[in-house]
Amino acid sequence: MHRMGERIKKRRESLTISSGELANNIGVTPSLISQIERAKAFPSILTLKKLADALSTTVGELIGENGNLIEHPLLKLEERKFVKKNKTGTKSYLLSHHDPQKQMDPFLLHFEKKGDSGEIMTPQNPRQEFLFVLKGKFRVSLSQQTYELSEGDSFYFISNQAHLFTNTNNGTSELIWVVSQSS
Repeated sequence: MHRMGERIKKRRESLTISSGELANNIGVTPSLISQIERAKAFPSILTLKKLADALSTTVGELIGENGNLIEHPLLKLEERKFVKKNKTGTKSYLLSHHDPQKQMDPFLLHFEKKGDSGEIMTPQNPRQEFLFVLKGKFRVSLSQQTYELSEGDSFYFISNQAHLFTNTNNGTSELIWVVSQSS
């Protein structure tokens, strides 16, 4: 609740609106605005909606629904989230906190010997994908082309093309995979 009051006050001040003007605009007392901003009172849903409208923002922004990436940009190794494992032993891990406002998703892909990206990296419409080889070697099939990637190489393509990454290393291989969100 304290953070919501701070967000309301910060938004109000950025728009150079006095607490009295804001109170008048939404039909409450300046005292209530002051109490809300100091986390001494919690607005009703109706008042919260009026505040959001008067401050040209959303209720979600005021309550901090979209603040996860801003407030929590660091993801520690022990917080890394396992996402999926396919039939060939390839595992994917999300490398950032969940946030509905993200425009891309970064993953670590760990490939067992002869593992591939089937069931993990599936064609989507239309997204962009970027990969960076951390360790090992890969054969990439993209549409009708084949590419060989080694440690340090990167690869950028549009998701709606048929694609498959296969570990050609004698041991495990890893890559960073960054995928844009669908439009």
